[in-house]
Amino acid sequence: MIRINLLKPGKKEITEAPAAIAPEIRERKKGPAYGLVYLVLIAVIAALFLYQKNTLSKEQSLLQTTQIEKKSLQDVEVKLEQLEQQKSLLERKINLINQLKSRQEVAIRIMDELSKNIPDWVWLTEASFKDEMIQIKGRALSNNIIADYIYNLDQSPYFNNVNLISSTQKKSRTDQYLEFSLTLNYISPAVSSATNDEGQKRGGE
Repeated sequence: MIRINLLKPGKKEITEAPAAIAPEIRERKKGPAYGLVYLVLIAVIAALFLYQKNTLSKEQSLLQTTQIEKKSLQDVEVKLEQLEQQKSLLERKINLINQLKSRQEVAIRIMDELSKNIPDWVWLTEASFKDEMIQIKGRALSNNIIADYIYNLDQSPYFNNVNLISSTQKKSRTDQYLEFSLTLNYISPAVSSATNDEGQKRGGE
Protein backbone atom coordinates (compact mmCIF):
# COMPACT_ATOMS: atom_id res chain seq x y z
CA MET A 1 0.00 0.00 0.00
CA ILE A 2 1.41 3.49 -0.95
CA ARG A 3 0.37 6.60 0.98
CA ILE A 4 0.71 10.11 -0.56
CA ASN A 5 0.72 13.18 1.65
CA LEU A 6 -1.48 15.78 -0.06
CA LEU A 7 -0.94 18.52 2.53
CA LYS A 8 2.60 19.23 1.45
CA PRO A 9 2.82 19.09 -2.28
CA GLY A 10 6.49 19.97 -2.19
CA LYS A 11 7.41 16.71 -0.63
CA LYS A 12 6.19 13.43 -1.44
CA GLU A 13 6.56 10.91 1.25
CA ILE A 14 5.89 7.46 0.38
CA THR A 15 5.58 5.05 3.26
CA GLU A 16 4.88 1.40 3.05
CA ALA A 17 2.33 -0.18 5.33
CA PRO A 18 3.53 -3.11 7.34
CA ALA A 19 3.21 -6.21 5.36
CA ALA A 20 0.41 -8.59 6.39
CA ILE A 21 1.44 -11.84 8.05
CA ALA A 22 1.58 -14.51 5.49
CA PRO A 23 -0.87 -17.42 5.84
CA GLU A 24 2.00 -19.85 5.84
CA ILE A 25 3.50 -18.19 8.90
CA ARG A 26 0.12 -18.34 10.66
CA GLU A 27 -0.20 -21.99 9.81
CA ARG A 28 3.29 -22.61 11.16
CA LYS A 29 2.37 -20.90 14.44
CA LYS A 30 -0.86 -22.83 14.75
CA GLY A 31 0.74 -26.14 13.81
CA PRO A 32 2.69 -26.73 17.06
CA ALA A 33 -0.34 -25.81 19.20
CA TYR A 34 -2.63 -28.29 17.43
CA GLY A 35 0.03 -30.94 17.59
CA LEU A 36 0.33 -30.46 21.36
CA VAL A 37 -3.44 -30.75 21.74
CA TYR A 38 -3.42 -33.92 19.67
CA LEU A 39 -0.66 -35.38 21.80
CA VAL A 40 -2.56 -34.53 24.97
CA LEU A 41 -5.74 -36.10 23.58
CA ILE A 42 -3.85 -39.21 22.51
CA ALA A 43 -2.22 -39.44 25.94
CA VAL A 44 -5.63 -39.09 27.67
CA ILE A 45 -7.22 -41.70 25.39
CA ALA A 46 -4.29 -44.05 25.98
CA ALA A 47 -4.56 -43.52 29.74
CA LEU A 48 -8.32 -44.19 29.63
CA PHE A 49 -7.73 -47.28 27.52
CA LEU A 50 -5.14 -48.62 29.94
CA TYR A 51 -7.42 -47.82 32.89
CA GLN A 52 -10.36 -49.58 31.27
CA LYS A 53 -8.13 -52.51 30.34
CA ASN A 54 -6.83 -52.84 33.92
CA THR A 55 -10.38 -52.52 35.30
CA LEU A 56 -11.67 -55.17 32.87
CA SER A 57 -8.77 -57.45 33.76
CA LYS A 58 -9.53 -57.07 37.48
CA GLU A 59 -13.23 -57.74 36.87
CA GLN A 60 -12.43 -60.85 34.83
CA SER A 61 -10.04 -62.07 37.53
CA LEU A 62 -12.71 -61.46 40.19
CA LEU A 63 -15.30 -63.27 38.08
CA GLN A 64 -13.02 -66.27 37.64
CA THR A 65 -12.31 -66.35 41.37
CA THR A 66 -16.04 -66.15 42.10
CA GLN A 67 -16.78 -68.96 39.67
CA ILE A 68 -14.08 -71.13 41.22
CA GLU A 69 -15.47 -70.47 44.72
CA LYS A 70 -19.01 -71.17 43.49
CA LYS A 71 -17.92 -74.48 41.98
CA SER A 72 -16.09 -75.36 45.19
CA LEU A 73 -19.21 -74.55 47.23
CA GLN A 74 -21.33 -76.66 44.87
CA ASP A 75 -18.94 -79.58 45.35
CA VAL A 76 -19.16 -79.13 49.12
CA GLU A 77 -22.96 -79.00 48.92
CA VAL A 78 -23.04 -82.21 46.88
CA LYS A 79 -20.77 -83.92 49.41
CA LEU A 80 -22.98 -82.72 52.27
CA GLU A 81 -26.05 -84.12 50.53
CA GLN A 82 -24.26 -87.44 50.02
CA LEU A 83 -23.26 -87.50 53.70
CA GLU A 84 -26.85 -86.74 54.72
CA GLN A 85 -28.10 -89.58 52.54
CA GLN A 86 -25.51 -91.95 53.99
CA LYS A 87 -26.44 -90.84 57.50
CA SER A 88 -30.14 -91.39 56.82
CA LEU A 89 -29.41 -94.82 55.33
CA LEU A 90 -27.30 -95.81 58.33
CA GLU A 91 -29.99 -94.63 60.73
CA ARG A 92 -32.61 -96.70 58.91
CA LYS A 93 -30.31 -99.73 58.99
CA ILE A 94 -29.66 -99.27 62.71
CA ASN A 95 -33.39 -98.91 63.42
CA LEU A 96 -34.12 -102.00 61.36
CA ILE A 97 -31.41 -103.98 63.14
CA ASN A 98 -32.76 -102.87 66.51
CA GLN A 99 -36.28 -103.85 65.48
CA LEU A 100 -35.12 -107.23 64.24
CA LYS A 101 -33.13 -107.72 67.40
CA SER A 102 -36.11 -106.88 69.60
CA ARG A 103 -38.35 -109.12 67.49
CA GLN A 104 -35.79 -111.88 67.74
CA GLU A 105 -35.78 -111.62 71.52
CA VAL A 106 -39.59 -111.67 71.53
CA ALA A 107 -39.65 -114.68 69.19
CA ILE A 108 -37.21 -116.56 71.43
CA ARG A 109 -39.30 -115.75 74.52
CA ILE A 110 -42.51 -116.82 72.78
CA MET A 111 -41.07 -120.12 71.59
CA ASP A 112 -39.64 -120.77 75.03
CA GLU A 113 -43.02 -120.17 76.69
CA LEU A 114 -44.89 -122.24 74.10
CA SER A 115 -42.46 -125.15 74.54
CA LYS A 116 -42.28 -124.87 78.32
CA ASN A 117 -46.04 -125.12 78.77
CA ILE A 118 -46.69 -127.85 76.24
CA PRO A 119 -47.98 -131.11 77.79
CA ASP A 120 -47.05 -134.62 76.71
CA TRP A 121 -48.60 -135.97 73.52
CA VAL A 122 -48.81 -132.52 71.95
CA TRP A 123 -46.70 -131.55 68.95
CA LEU A 124 -46.53 -128.06 67.45
CA THR A 125 -46.35 -127.92 63.64
CA GLU A 126 -46.50 -124.16 63.01
CA ALA A 127 -46.23 -120.87 64.91
CA SER A 128 -46.60 -117.31 63.55
CA PHE A 129 -46.37 -113.95 65.25
CA LYS A 130 -47.67 -110.62 63.98
CA ASP A 131 -47.96 -107.48 66.13
CA GLU A 132 -49.23 -108.93 69.40
CA MET A 133 -51.18 -111.82 67.90
CA ILE A 134 -49.78 -115.37 67.98
CA GLN A 135 -51.22 -118.27 66.03
CA ILE A 136 -50.09 -121.83 66.59
CA LYS A 137 -51.01 -125.10 64.98
CA GLY A 138 -50.29 -128.58 66.18
CA ARG A 139 -51.37 -132.13 66.81
CA ALA A 140 -52.63 -133.89 69.93
CA LEU A 141 -54.00 -137.28 70.88
CA SER A 142 -57.15 -135.96 72.56
CA ASN A 143 -59.19 -132.87 73.28
CA ASN A 144 -58.37 -133.17 76.97
CA ILE A 145 -54.69 -132.70 76.23
CA ILE A 146 -55.49 -129.69 74.06
CA ALA A 147 -57.53 -128.24 76.94
CA ASP A 148 -54.56 -128.77 79.28
CA TYR A 149 -52.32 -126.90 76.87
CA ILE A 150 -54.76 -124.00 76.65
CA TYR A 151 -54.89 -123.84 80.43
CA ASN A 152 -51.10 -123.81 80.74
CA LEU A 153 -50.76 -121.03 78.18
CA ASP A 154 -53.44 -119.01 79.89
CA GLN A 155 -51.50 -119.25 83.17
CA SER A 156 -48.34 -117.84 81.59
CA PRO A 157 -47.61 -114.17 82.43
CA TYR A 158 -46.71 -113.56 78.76
CA PHE A 159 -49.98 -114.72 77.19
CA ASN A 160 -53.66 -113.93 77.43
CA ASN A 161 -56.86 -114.41 75.42
CA VAL A 162 -56.00 -117.99 74.49
CA ASN A 163 -58.71 -119.27 72.13
CA LEU A 164 -59.26 -122.58 70.38
CA ILE A 165 -59.96 -121.93 66.71
CA SER A 166 -60.35 -125.47 65.45
CA SER A 167 -59.89 -129.11 66.39
CA THR A 168 -60.23 -131.69 63.63
CA GLN A 169 -59.97 -135.48 63.82
CA LYS A 170 -57.35 -136.90 61.47
CA LYS A 171 -56.32 -140.46 60.62
CA SER A 172 -53.08 -141.89 59.43
CA ARG A 173 -52.13 -145.43 58.50
CA THR A 174 -51.05 -146.24 62.02
CA ASP A 175 -53.03 -144.03 64.40
CA GLN A 176 -55.53 -141.22 64.90
CA TYR A 177 -54.88 -137.68 66.12
CA LEU A 178 -56.38 -134.19 66.36
CA GLU A 179 -55.19 -131.19 64.39
CA PHE A 180 -55.81 -127.99 66.33
CA SER A 181 -55.31 -124.28 65.91
CA LEU A 182 -54.97 -121.68 68.70
CA THR A 183 -54.69 -117.91 68.87
CA LEU A 184 -53.36 -115.92 71.81
CA ASN A 185 -51.95 -112.48 72.58
CA TYR A 186 -48.39 -111.76 73.65
CA ILE A 187 -47.82 -109.52 76.67
CA SER A 188 -44.52 -107.65 76.86
CA PRO A 189 -42.49 -108.06 80.09
CA ALA A 190 -43.13 -104.43 81.12
CA VAL A 191 -46.90 -104.85 80.84
CA SER A 192 -46.70 -108.25 82.50
CA SER A 193 -44.73 -106.95 85.50
CA ALA A 194 -47.10 -103.99 85.85
CA THR A 195 -50.09 -106.36 85.83
CA ASN A 196 -48.47 -108.58 88.47
CA ASP A 197 -47.67 -105.60 90.69
CA GLU A 198 -51.26 -104.42 90.47
CA GLY A 199 -52.51 -107.90 91.34
CA GLN A 200 -50.20 -108.06 94.37
CA LYS A 201 -51.46 -104.69 95.60
CA ARG A 202 -55.02 -105.82 95.30
CA GLY A 203 -54.21 -109.03 97.13
CA GLY A 204 -52.52 -107.09 99.97
CA GLU A 205 -55.59 -104.95 100.40
